[in-house]
Amino acid sequence: MSKLNERSGARLAVVQALYEMEISGKGVLDALAEFEAFWIGQEVDGVVHPAADASFFRDLLRGAVEEQRAIDPQVDRALSQGWPLKRLEAVLRAILRAGTYELMFRRDVPARSAISEYVDVAHSFYTGDEPGLVNAVLDKVAREVRPSELALPDAKRG
Repeated sequence: MSKLNERSGARLAVVQALYEMEISGKGVLDALAEFEAFWIGQEVDGVVHPAADASFFRDLLRGAVEEQRAIDPQVDRALSQGWPLKRLEAVLRAILRAGTYELMFRRDVPARSAISEYVDVAHSFYTGDEPGLVNAVLDKVAREVRPSELALPDAKRG
């Protein structure tokens, strides 16, 4: 499996771990241990979970939790007025927190790549408008935290 696919696996796993932590009240260390031992690259209830870049997974999970005080207001500003992050469903919150962490703190990942990856993650959980919401919110965040990067023309789309 390529390093790129393992990063996609890490993003999916981090969203699942953030969701699990919110629902169960588990801490970061417990979630890291559980996901690395029982989920990542394993088959659970007939669903095969993809392999993941372990160090990328750890960084995303720790970072999304440790930087939540910086991340949540950023997401709230990008959401429609009257729909704060806390009103969204838990999986959607996890996707937006992980994506915003990556945009704010992982400058090694191109903004457009991060946005596209989290839209793909949203598609694995939702069939409705949610992936579009993820795209719109993360695009707004990226334009605020990486304005120069998004101002450049996108050569791939040309």
